[in-house]
Amino acid sequence: MTKTIISRLLITFVLLSTGTLYSQNASQYMDVFSTEFRKIQQDMWDYTSSVSHGKSARKVDKRRLELIQTSDAAYQKAKSQKGFNNSTRYRDSIVSFFKINNLVLKEDYAKLVDMEAIAEDSYDAMEAYLLARERASEKLKAAGEMVQKEQALFAQENNINLIQQDDALSKKMEIAGQVYATYNEIYLIFFKSYKQEMYLMDAINRKDINAIEQNRISLIATANEGIEKLKSVKPHKDDMSMVDATNKLLQFYIEEAEKETPKMIDFFMASENFEKVKKGFDAIPEKKRTQSDVNEYNKAVNDMNSSVGIYNKSNEYLNKKRSAGIDNWNKTAESFTNKHVPKSK
Repeated sequence: MTKTIISRLLITFVLLSTGTLYSQNASQYMDVFSTEFRKIQQDMWDYTSSVSHGKSARKVDKRRLELIQTSDAAYQKAKSQKGFNNSTRYRDSIVSFFKINNLVLKEDYAKLVDMEAIAEDSYDAMEAYLLARERASEKLKAAGEMVQKEQALFAQENNINLIQQDDALSKKMEIAGQVYATYNEIYLIFFKSYKQEMYLMDAINRKDINAIEQNRISLIATANEGIEKLKSVKPHKDDMSMVDATNKLLQFYIEEAEKETPKMIDFFMASENFEKVKKGFDAIPEKKRTQSDVNEYNKAVNDMNSSVGIYNKSNEYLNKKRSAGIDNWNKTAESFTNKHVPKSK
């Protein structure tokens, strides 16, 4: 009776009977590796899926350390197996996969834990973090493709029929990769202006007029740049939610920098002028003050009082709109990943 062998990145091996002990041994030989291979792939998916769905790499680092032990055990077990029919190519591909998996866990993901801690310090740090995470995934993907190539060759040489068919876990991994490629592209566009606005707010808190002006202009530039980049983003399954939420937030940043921040600059300039005029006015003995001195002082007071009201109104408006925009972006991003990234179970 004919049985089929289904294979992709994760494989279940079943013999296509040829009526010989030779073929049965070939199938059994493949089974030795497939069980461990599948288990490690599932464990890795569970780990990365946890991070993908909102848990930080540091919070699940205990799981990474556990995976190192199980992956190393699988590596040692595969390494101890002999070749089949005077060939060790297939075994060596499995051994190489486990070795690469171990290195990614011990080195790449360990670095990601550290990089994650400082990723939000700057745009460059965030970009480097996301790139490192992408490269770690690419290493595992390449290793998996290497195994797939060697098992296809082994099957061909040993009269085993492999029918290519999507595996449930394979689909999850593929979909997750597509979703996060889109997510990361949009996230970096968002984060660049988000970080630039933080620099602007820091300058405002320090009342540094020159720094405010420089960062105000930079925010306008980065926000406009981001809006243009969003036009070329290819949405996942036509889901424009993250693009729209990011676009809306970038429009707010432009409004903040172009219309509202100048009002704050006016307030700080009026404050500086008031302090200067007051200092000069207080230095003049009361009996020697002229009407011109009094008029200049009163004007500085009026300008100061007027700018205070404008500043407070603008600040209140920005705080409310900023909070709503960031909250909307976070909820949209969370909804996007929850909707499109498959769960581990």
